[in-house]
Amino acid sequence: MLKQCLGFFLALCCATAPGATVELKGKASVTGTILAEKRDQIVIDIGYTVLVIPRNQVLKLLHDNDVAAQSIVAPAPTSAPSAPALAVPAAPDAVAGQDFYRTAAASVQEQSVRELVNTIGSSVVQVRTPAGLGSGFFINPEGFLITNFHVVEGETQISVEVYAIKNGQMERTSYKQVRIIALNKFGDLALLHVEDKDAPKFASVPLGNSDKLSVGDRVFAIGSPLGLERTVTEGILSTKTRELEGSLYLQTTAQINPGNSGGPLFNLRGEVVGVTNMKITMGEGLGFAIPVESVEHFLNHRDAFAYDNDNPSSPYRYLEPPSRVKKATAE
Repeated sequence: MLKQCLGFFLALCCATAPGATVELKGKASVTGTILAEKRDQIVIDIGYTVLVIPRNQVLKLLHDNDVAAQSIVAPAPTSAPSAPALAVPAAPDAVAGQDFYRTAAASVQEQSVRELVNTIGSSVVQVRTPAGLGSGFFINPEGFLITNFHVVEGETQISVEVYAIKNGQMERTSYKQVRIIALNKFGDLALLHVEDKDAPKFASVPLGNSDKLSVGDRVFAIGSPLGLERTVTEGILSTKTRELEGSLYLQTTAQINPGNSGGPLFNLRGEVVGVTNMKITMGEGLGFAIPVESVEHFLNHRDAFAYDNDNPSSPYRYLEPPSRVKKATAE
């Protein structure tokens, strides 16, 4: 039996079979020498190995003669002018993170702080809990917002104050159905969601790139320091790599005080480049912000940081067991 198999293999490898191109599903193709065509598979030698391709993955099989005939019947046009390529306009924002948040386009120009506060200020909110308050900002119109972990740590009753300008006047609306979606204690980040039934689409801000910042660049923060809502402070970026307790922070001269925690630090293009979270109390102009790259990593992996609202005392989110385990437990 072994000799018969070896003889068949040698005959198969030494046989002169026609070359062919196998077009596969998924717009891929394989070119080589056909060794065998069976009812359920095709055996093709591609030079350095032999592939066995199931028939259900083959879209079309073209032998060398067929390929040559196609090239003769349908030659590539040489004299006819080619149609001009249509320019596809770029979207104003490049969407990232599976459409969960936005990153601003490179063509956005810098503006003054006064202009930016009027256009993006309504995306900054005040986050309230029974123990205190902080700040936050919407990352998409569906009501998802970022704040600091220490703002909502140990809390389940959370409300969000939203400020919108209507008819030249600022209106404040409070939303009390706020759910914790994800928490990163060590990164001091929290993802919340406003779930009030009457909640509208919210103004949101794009995320920037702190790597493109230079020391001395102008930045500004919006938040509620000491409960003074809608406070704007401006400064410069003092350093991009201030190491504190094993993590790197953006250091800024923009005034950061209790209540600013969780609020955005903006560049002059209106992009979030950091999340303000602490200051040195023994000095002035020594504020710190979490780089926006840490925020993007947190959002892109938010399932890994998912919070179980039914079991708030546990930092872990337990998945449902397989059905067979459920059945065995029930018995």
